[in-house]
Amino acid sequence: MTAATDSPLFPQAPDSPDAVLEGLDPEQREVATALHGPVCVLAGAGTGKTRAITHRIAYGVRAGILPPASVLAVAFTQRAAGEMRGRLRALGAHGVQARTFHSAALRQLQFFWPRAVGGELPQLLERKAALVAEAATRCRLRLDRNELRDVTSEIEWSKVTQTVPEDYPAAAAKAGRQAPRDPAETGRIYALYEQLKRERSVIDFEDVLLLTVAVLEDRADIAETVRGQYQHFVVDEYQDVSPLQQRLLELWVGERESLCVVGDASQTIYSFTGATADHLLDFRTRHANATVVKLVRDYRSTPQVVHLANGLLTQASGRAAEHRLELVSQREAGPEPVHAEYADEPGEAEGTARRIRDLIASGVPASEIAVLYRINAQSEVYEQALADVGVPCQLRGAERFFERPEVREAFVVLRGAARAGGNDALLDDAVDLPSQVRAVLGTKGWSPQAPAGSGAVRDRWESLAALVRLATDFAAARPQVTLSDLVTELDERARAQHAPTVEGVTLASLHAAKGLEWDAVFLVGLTDGMLPLTYARTDEQIEEERRLLYVGITRARRILTLSWALARSPGGRPGRQPSRFLKGLRRGGAGAASRAGTATGSVEGGSGPYRVPGTRSRVRRAPARCRVCGRSLTDPGEVKLMRCEDCPSELDEVLYERLHQWRAGQAALLGQPDYCVFTDKTLLAIAETVPGDEAALARISGVRARKLQQYGADVLALCAGEELPKTEEKET
Repeated sequence: MTAATDSPLFPQAPDSPDAVLEGLDPEQREVATALHGPVCVLAGAGTGKTRAITHRIAYGVRAGILPPASVLAVAFTQRAAGEMRGRLRALGAHGVQARTFHSAALRQLQFFWPRAVGGELPQLLERKAALVAEAATRCRLRLDRNELRDVTSEIEWSKVTQTVPEDYPAAAAKAGRQAPRDPAETGRIYALYEQLKRERSVIDFEDVLLLTVAVLEDRADIAETVRGQYQHFVVDEYQDVSPLQQRLLELWVGERESLCVVGDASQTIYSFTGATADHLLDFRTRHANATVVKLVRDYRSTPQVVHLANGLLTQASGRAAEHRLELVSQREAGPEPVHAEYADEPGEAEGTARRIRDLIASGVPASEIAVLYRINAQSEVYEQALADVGVPCQLRGAERFFERPEVREAFVVLRGAARAGGNDALLDDAVDLPSQVRAVLGTKGWSPQAPAGSGAVRDRWESLAALVRLATDFAAARPQVTLSDLVTELDERARAQHAPTVEGVTLASLHAAKGLEWDAVFLVGLTDGMLPLTYARTDEQIEEERRLLYVGITRARRILTLSWALARSPGGRPGRQPSRFLKGLRRGGAGAASRAGTATGSVEGGSGPYRVPGTRSRVRRAPARCRVCGRSLTDPGEVKLMRCEDCPSELDEVLYERLHQWRAGQAALLGQPDYCVFTDKTLLAIAETVPGDEAALARISGVRARKLQQYGADVLALCAGEELPKTEEKET
């Protein structure tokens, strides 16, 4: 049988209800045909849960058992909801609503607000950070950027757990939360934030759920209207529901039991937002007659990856661990996961980038490779390392594909060409849809050959190339398709945030990687203190960190590398330890890794330790010391400056400005971001030390051998006060 999670990009709809069931494995078929009463699907990673529930809905609709307008499928992200809508459309189940909790609630609130309250619904506050900052200021409290983010998160947690401001200190203590400020101060900020919203007649995303719950609780007539509309419910990622979302779901369902939930307690990674797997694990208690189906056939990952994932969970404890699913790989054997140890973080990033470059050279598409880390702050060093080896990358969780300027421009010209039809001279020589799209997007910067290097020019080309590939796939699936059909498809994808594949290595946090998968995954920074994070102290918090690693491991289809660095920066004390979660999972044991630990790129694979192909031994630098006070430095930013942040500096401001202007010109020539030449901290260090020769310049962290060779002469000339010959920027 073919992999149950695989499907063509634009499949033809099945011609009968029975055809909907074709290709499902026995357990998936059991889910698809369980159309009556409460159903609980316990689905492990890669087991085809989305396939099972969309085929369930489609089978019910095509068999005439589930009226499409009466079904509400709920997902947790716009991307997941969009994917569900696309699959249902492909299966011929038109008219089924697939939405997030927030979008479904907002739609109902907008419709019923005039009837329940009167007037128009208050404006939705897209981002609450500015208002939280103002509330803190009115409380005479100053929040730095990190504190502002954390206080905002505490307010969101309070609202989804239905905790009012005055109860926040007690609730936070009971939940074991690490408050960013004194809990009483956080409670005061929360209270004033709510007051400011009322004064300005705005609501936030959590209010959308709270107000919908209030309307449905207070107005029985409105609740009955909603229940008359939606009579069958499907909830994906049920382990992630918050108490507030569960309350809303109960109000939607009412006394009926036509409810299907899908989840995996071992993938509960959003407890900090108020999510809890208890609703999933208690489902049979609340619904004694529930049908329970377990999906454990893993179609995503090789037996080697699945074995590692299963092994990680055998060490887990707690309630979620008691209900863990033992996955069984359905794929052919692949390579053993690699465990790589590096001397320091820059070395880890460089080694990872070289291995990625080699994978791409061997034929693995860049879009099928991901680097996953615990916190977003870890991304910068990998962006730099990949840029250094000429590999394009994209940040997951950054700007959305359909919001990119070049994509919006492409939509405009494609829509104009579709309207013009045969009257557009640009399309005279275009014989099919792909050639039409290539001709139109050629006016916006697309070309058959990708530009060299990475950076803004390459990013723009990759966006347009993704649209060209989508048009090619669309036409292959439906030969008679037109440019107008493609525009309609793109509009639907934009509404669903269902972006096409962009050819670039994905950089993402472990949280942002949830629900995604790649052929090759690099899990980096796996040290105690980073995974688990230092603040994870309770048993429950530690177990959530373990589940986060489990999610990361199960994103890999075939190639998996787990790496860590013994020191934060070059020359730093190698005192770090690999993540405790790796204990007992590494081939060759912990001793093999520690013996190889002084070299850059020492790894363990299926046959013991070996050196990563293409890595070099590095001369171990002496510990970095502040040039002002002499203290040992470990912070990467301080190492770059060669001084403590608080120590006085003698900055040559004129030189600093000249270095900035020179860097901008070099970046423009390369078509790359400025930091790919030198980071701001490196420029600051140069302007403070004003090196007089190559040896002095090479001692500045961030000026490595390649950059010394490429830029050394220019930088030393600028430091000497010389004028450089003007360079012409490349046309973009």
